[in-house]
Amino acid sequence: MILLTSSLSGYSQNLIEKSVEGNVDNLPVREHTITIRAEKVIKAGKKVMGMTINGSIPGPTLRFKEGEYAVIYVKNELDEETSVHWHGLLLPNFYDGVPYLTTPPIQPSETQKYEFPIKQSGTYWYHSHTMLQEQSGVYGSIVIEPKEESLEYDKELVMVLSDWTNEKPMSVLRFLKRGTEWYNWRKGTATPLNQVISRGALGAQFNFWRQRMESADIADIYYPAFLVNGQQTQEYPDFKPGEKVRLRIINGAASTQFWMTFGGGDPTIVSADGLDVMPVEHNKTFIAIAETYDFIVTIPEVGKMEFKITAQDGSGTASAFLGQGTTLSAPDVPRPDKIGMMKKMAKMDMRMGAPALKFRPGKDNPKELMSKWGMQMKDMDMSDQGMEMKSEMMDHSQMGEMQKKEEGMKMGSGKMDHSGMEGMKSDEQKMSGMAKMDMNNTEGETMDGMDMSLSSEYNYDYLKSPKATTYDKDVPVREVLLNLTGNMNRYIWSMNGIPLSETDKIKINEGEVTRITFNNLTMMHHPMHLHGHFFRVINENGEYSPLKHTVNVPPMQKVTIEFYGNEYGDWFFHCHILYHMMGGMARVVSYDTPRDPRMEPYPVSKLVHETNRFYSWGLADIGSHAGGLNLVASNIRNQFNAVVEYGWNENMEAEFSYEYYLYDYLTVFGGFNVENTTENSLDKINTIAVAGIRWFTPYMFNVDLRIDNELRPRVGIGRSLMLFPRFSIFGYYEYQIDVGAVNSLESNRDFEEEIVWNAGAEFMLSKNFSLMGSYDNRFGGGGGLSIRF
Repeated sequence: MILLTSSLSGYSQNLIEKSVEGNVDNLPVREHTITIRAEKVIKAGKKVMGMTINGSIPGPTLRFKEGEYAVIYVKNELDEETSVHWHGLLLPNFYDGVPYLTTPPIQPSETQKYEFPIKQSGTYWYHSHTMLQEQSGVYGSIVIEPKEESLEYDKELVMVLSDWTNEKPMSVLRFLKRGTEWYNWRKGTATPLNQVISRGALGAQFNFWRQRMESADIADIYYPAFLVNGQQTQEYPDFKPGEKVRLRIINGAASTQFWMTFGGGDPTIVSADGLDVMPVEHNKTFIAIAETYDFIVTIPEVGKMEFKITAQDGSGTASAFLGQGTTLSAPDVPRPDKIGMMKKMAKMDMRMGAPALKFRPGKDNPKELMSKWGMQMKDMDMSDQGMEMKSEMMDHSQMGEMQKKEEGMKMGSGKMDHSGMEGMKSDEQKMSGMAKMDMNNTEGETMDGMDMSLSSEYNYDYLKSPKATTYDKDVPVREVLLNLTGNMNRYIWSMNGIPLSETDKIKINEGEVTRITFNNLTMMHHPMHLHGHFFRVINENGEYSPLKHTVNVPPMQKVTIEFYGNEYGDWFFHCHILYHMMGGMARVVSYDTPRDPRMEPYPVSKLVHETNRFYSWGLADIGSHAGGLNLVASNIRNQFNAVVEYGWNENMEAEFSYEYYLYDYLTVFGGFNVENTTENSLDKINTIAVAGIRWFTPYMFNVDLRIDNELRPRVGIGRSLMLFPRFSIFGYYEYQIDVGAVNSLESNRDFEEEIVWNAGAEFMLSKNFSLMGSYDNRFGGGGGLSIRF
């Protein structure tokens, strides 16, 4: 036996088959047909265009029974391509549903047939894997009944959790790419300077600025509504007092993780990601995007119980009520204290801001990245012998000692069972132990409400498999280290500082255990999903560590998973925050087997291109003294800029440039500049070529160092700062010197200098409009309107 599991034990031999297509003639067939179309919907008080499945959001629940043969027809009535991925199902590679990687896209007006045997039971879901269609409504639930039910309950209820925006999802991503604080202000999670100072956190703020970060971030997007089964509030009055109800809960959100709380007593978790776990009472439960949890609850004898979801950043809730009578309210979850979080982090030796974009992407050195960034633990041996992840093959006799240590260790909380470790600790274990340091002894402040991975609420120790999930001791193990990296300013996400468009596949060897350590070097949680596999999530339960298909990796924390290589083909592996996946936090894991010939017309490059698209945006200033226009088109490495400034005193300057990102914070650029030499002289235009570098410095200054074809060097530096909610100030200073290297200077001067500066303030009225006032030494002073588009 290669793998011992709980829910999978009955068909573990199927897991090591190369293919499950064939020998299915005797299986009973269950058919479903779903139709995806564009329709007007109202989810957050406004009628907007969404995407429905069979006329609803979410789509219908597709029900099967273990041992059946599924046949699903997907009709595309959109005017664009679509796809469907069957999340968590073990199925043939060709039907996994990732367009251009495993499955052909479904073209408009076409119907695609998916067929595969049902080899498991539990709660799963399906969703589009095309661009951002999932955010628009293309998702639904899957329920698979077991051959023999092992749990006792009277009824069941499927609840799909999601987030909803009235904006077009691609417009949301484009807005994130341009980098503004509007979404944070709109949902009340911004940290303007006045609040920072009033909390005594100025030093902490400087620490963040030094590391090129505005603040500790939790979630990216403003959502006007969070939904349970498509509504902000749901009533289920038909449940009777005393009935035991199995709640099948799926987080189908695009970008929101939730806290789940229950009124009327603690519920019992019985399943995670479709597989049985040892029953455990657990009320306040964190559900990451794409995870599923099954609870059994008892309907109260008096009153109706509330099931509440709270967005991780505290920006909104949604509720469902089961039963009748007076409401038994679910506990509230306090809003995270971002400024408090910043103060705590400033007291720790933590290096943040690991690059999302490396200077040399072809040189992948994750151990070096891990040693330079993240938790820098003092008074601890950080040598390669203690810290490096061995990438060479290990036999299982070596792995056995590691396994003993893992079984005695509470991953994420740092609690150790020393009896299981024989008095031994590796340096990496010391770090995990330190990660759960007592945070309640710093100036009397506590961690309450803090959204930090240092809280044990974010580990999986409460999940225990009913049966052992370990592998044979003779199975070789290969270690893979994946640092999770990101850049909030440019909204690029990657692994090991390399986005999908610049990396190779992760090779998986058949008959080998692949152990992946996620080392999160960002300030956000990342729910990592591996298609086509279940993996062990190593926790304090050792050989009874649970099996999952999606694992949440908290900020500045490590999580280790492992799985046995028994599949074929290429499988997608990505962060399930939809906008992070589109920003590049994805990989392809490959068994290096021949590609299905049916995929020949569909190059994988089209999937990769989705994560490296050009996004364009602009800013127009219309003032009483001057006007300006700034246009940008950018992808991961390349950016085109057009800047035009015109003063009503007939003073004009325009610049057109191309820049290339060497890494996150440094670009080289070239272009040409057009300006008149003196005011009120548009007939005297000078055009020059320019080249130089642009650097985003510590403390978040934008620096421009250049030289033109007249050999005149110039330096410019600018900064903006949010002082109060919605109110920012900005300034820019530019100095150019001409020593006559090309031109003859007037009056035999040794040099001529030119200084340009401006300063002003901005008040955000809405996402797209701001009031602004400024003074420019070329144009004078005035005020007007800024328009973002």
